[in-house]
Amino acid sequence: MTDLSTNDARVGLAKKWATKYGLDPFIVCAVIEQESGWNPWAMRFEPAFLARYISGMNLEATEAQARATSFGLMQIMGQVAREKGFQSKYLTQLCDPDVGVELGCRKLQECFSVHMDPETSLLAYNGGGNPEYGHQVLARVAHYMPAVEGAD
Repeated sequence: MTDLSTNDARVGLAKKWATKYGLDPFIVCAVIEQESGWNPWAMRFEPAFLARYISGMNLEATEAQARATSFGLMQIMGQVAREKGFQSKYLTQLCDPDVGVELGCRKLQECFSVHMDPETSLLAYNGGGNPEYGHQVLARVAHYMPAVEGAD
């Protein structure tokens, strides 16, 4: 698994996928920090998502629960991954940093292509549950930008 113990490694991973999708790698880093605190094994089951979006799909119980769970660095919902064509039998593969960050960047790029400003785009990425989400993510961007020499 990718070593993400340094800022250089983190920015490198983000830059790899951000470049492919035309995103700012520092914003991608900030989303990852906000979503998972850089824990690639982060998982969060969303029972309300299961009830609202998944229950009527007539899926096997394990697949239904996995689709209502967010995985990995960018906390991609299993259902979103399936909608984006993710074919792996196991949605836990989204915990692989490359797999999860690529899908996360693809979803984030779609949000940025629809909305006019970064805060609204980020709010759409998060699903709108936290009205401060965009502001919170943008406040984290400075953690990843290189220090400017001579700045006070």
